[in-house]
Amino acid sequence: MQTDIFKELFPLFDPASVETLEWLLAEAVERDYPAGRAVLMEDAWGNAVYFILSGWLKVRFLRSQDATTLAVLSRGDFFGEMAILDESPRSTDVVAFTSVRVLSIPAQKFIQFLFKDPQLHHRMLQLMVRRLRKTNQRIQLRQQVPAVRIASIVTSLAETYGSKTDAGIDIFNIPLQDIADLSEVSPEDTTKVLDKLKEKGWIAIDLKRQVMSILNEKQMLQLAIFR
Repeated sequence: MQTDIFKELFPLFDPASVETLEWLLAEAVERDYPAGRAVLMEDAWGNAVYFILSGWLKVRFLRSQDATTLAVLSRGDFFGEMAILDESPRSTDVVAFTSVRVLSIPAQKFIQFLFKDPQLHHRMLQLMVRRLRKTNQRIQLRQQVPAVRIASIVTSLAETYGSKTDAGIDIFNIPLQDIADLSEVSPEDTTKVLDKLKEKGWIAIDLKRQVMSILNEKQMLQLAIFR
């Protein structure tokens, strides 16, 4: 992959020189995973960082036979860095919603890369803080009514990963149970809220293409008042 395209897709690498980035990408391997495949398994020791080139995935926590979705990721995001930075087994696994293509960079090379430039350390810290802030926002969302929680999750995914169209913004049609997990709303109440949003014409779901379209972004943002 060309360095300029990689930088555009992954802002973490903005401060990196072309030479340093070429050195890193020479060690990278593109990998494809089908829908439903686990990309990373819980308790596996971190040996790589994965950068998402296409597709949608979910990060989940497993406890006995139960799985809870913690986050949804898509093109332009990355995962696997936590197990590398604290040198401990992973506490979650990552599963593909759709067919996925990722760029895998060996752990040792990624760490060496970070040490090459203090600015890269700073960028990594910024991104980690941003993720922590999102986690804190989700915790505070528990005080909100179900409609606000779900609208906040949907609009956040649209802002981060959505594709703009003439009609609105398209995202992958996240399964109902996963939206319920993310918003910490019961599946029954999640169904009611999504049905109401469809009735209002604020969202539309195309089951054939597995796409959720945010048709009225303004109203959805106003509903998601807790930002």
